[in-house]
Amino acid sequence: MECYLDNSATTRCLPEVVEAVANCMSETYGNPSSMHKKGVEAEQVMRTSKEIIAKTLKVDAKEIYFTSGGTESDNWAILQGTRAAKRDGMHVITTRIEHAAVLNPMKQLEKEGFEVTYLGTDEYGRISTEELKNAIRPDTVLVSVMGVNNEIGAVEPVAEIGELIKKCNPKTLFHVDGVQMYGKLPIYPKRMKIDMLSVSGHKIHGPKGIGILYISEKVKITPLILGGGQQKGMRSGTDNVPGIAGFAKAAEILCAKMEEDAKRMEKLRDLFLSEAVKLEGVTANGPALSPIPAAPHIASISVAGVRAEVLLHALEEKGVYISAGSACASNKPAVSETLKAIGLPKELLDSTVRFSFSIFTTEEEIRYALASLQEVLGTLRKYTRR
Repeated sequence: MECYLDNSATTRCLPEVVEAVANCMSETYGNPSSMHKKGVEAEQVMRTSKEIIAKTLKVDAKEIYFTSGGTESDNWAILQGTRAAKRDGMHVITTRIEHAAVLNPMKQLEKEGFEVTYLGTDEYGRISTEELKNAIRPDTVLVSVMGVNNEIGAVEPVAEIGELIKKCNPKTLFHVDGVQMYGKLPIYPKRMKIDMLSVSGHKIHGPKGIGILYISEKVKITPLILGGGQQKGMRSGTDNVPGIAGFAKAAEILCAKMEEDAKRMEKLRDLFLSEAVKLEGVTANGPALSPIPAAPHIASISVAGVRAEVLLHALEEKGVYISAGSACASNKPAVSETLKAIGLPKELLDSTVRFSFSIFTTEEEIRYALASLQEVLGTLRKYTRR
């Protein structure tokens, strides 16, 4: 049996998405910048897609900009947003549990002379709004907080954070990395006082290589790519129409039944974790199984005495596919900042894996994964015991 449980890394495209992408490649394949009929057809696909995505966020279509994915969107928001606001201050705030697509731009800002404050979290991965309040200053130009942590499923109080930021300093921009939140939990920028929001298509059963950055019309931000003037001159380059169409189709389908899907994934997550922690040496990480809000699709466990990479490959041989933390860091031997931030014991930092679910995940797959986990742990422990 093949059991794909690495959906926080990427998801399988919906059939409707594949159809939408293929149609753009074979039918509406014109360049949206061309003035003839084929170009107009492609431009109409873009316009319709933008309206669909804007509707899911309850924002204006003109505030949606297409990018190559979450990393580009994060970089654009953080680097160009702060640079444009440089006259108002050189202070930025983020958290210690952000994705590398946020943390690395922060390091770049520090090289440019910006001061960055990194907020800690509690054992569940939630930041303290009191700490954030104390960190905001008159010269704070940006706060960047992820909506859902990609490793342990912590859900940050985005609406409360947005309200607090604007109360403390109305000029401070609020950026949210919504890559793991969009399509699973409600996120409405206007209501939550979010100035910029990053989203990626391949996390919601859309194509890879496409994402969006929502930029409030009130935000002053410099262009990301200069060239032919596409997307109002903010991000030049020939538009990825097939990706855009696929993204919009995925967003339309998932957001329409988001609550129903979330409840189903949550049940599967709880089933998995409640059974997994019964196994010798297995503990659950993050807010799942606690009263604290948690993402419905992410389950993190630590297995004492077994290295994450070894467990990953042992399960792979059984047809169970998972990851050791963030997919973007899986091929680099680095200790997870998220796991350190929540105070995970040192001996478990390299023994933690992530199971992540999707709308396609079944109870049969969960039970197979649990049986496989029990079997491989029994085998592995024979070789680790002295």
